[in-house]
Amino acid sequence: MRSAPLAACISAALLACSPRATPAPEGAASPPEPPGWQSLFAGGSLAEWRGYCRPSVPEGWVAEDGVLHLKAPGTDQPNAARADLITRGEYENFELALEWKISEGGNSGIFFLAPEHCGGGGQAEAPIFESAPEMQILDNERHPDAKLGVNGNRQAGSLYDLIPASPQNARPAGEWNQVEIQVDHGRVSFRQNEQTVVEYELGTPDFQARVAASKFKGSRGFIDPARRGHIGLQDHGNEVWFRKIRIRER
Repeated sequence: MRSAPLAACISAALLACSPRATPAPEGAASPPEPPGWQSLFAGGSLAEWRGYCRPSVPEGWVAEDGVLHLKAPGTDQPNAARADLITRGEYENFELALEWKISEGGNSGIFFLAPEHCGGGGQAEAPIFESAPEMQILDNERHPDAKLGVNGNRQAGSLYDLIPASPQNARPAGEWNQVEIQVDHGRVSFRQNEQTVVEYELGTPDFQARVAASKFKGSRGFIDPARRGHIGLQDHGNEVWFRKIRIRER
């Protein structure tokens, strides 16, 4: 029989290897990735990223102090210089872990299984949100979107406009939130701050009924969702910060 002190030591060691470990202070060096995990952003290089329908990282997204920061638009900055950020790679079955914090009154999101719909000259034929599921990032206390939708399905941690996060456990603006998104052959789950808040399966009658009752009704990207695609981070025109972004393919 395992003694209580030994069990506590083993539990502590396992927690230290988990992607849900206690967040490190800003600017602190990132520990090595646990086995099987690939870093998408560990505090420095943005080599794994580019803009949606762009060859390079858009203006506004910067790596500073160990954090990926989307700065607020400047008064002299054209909208054409801004764009959502996506991974260079595409993923099908995976676990994605990261931490985010949002500015006061801010709005952003995490896209996954995202296809690209691009025209000529680096222009998008359709925005990413029209064809990719989104885990919402929001200041629930100040942004008006928190009161729209159905049963809170536009609040932080929700599958945007489709399934509300339950429980709603997002931390206030300016505080870090830990999230994990798991995709396994169409089965999807969201964890936020160490609690499972959303679970669903792509293409089921329940999922299609939710699409039909949402802003995405008639959207081919939701009626027949992609099963492989990019990870995306949304530029909604508000400041947002990300760190410790990593992925493990199944």
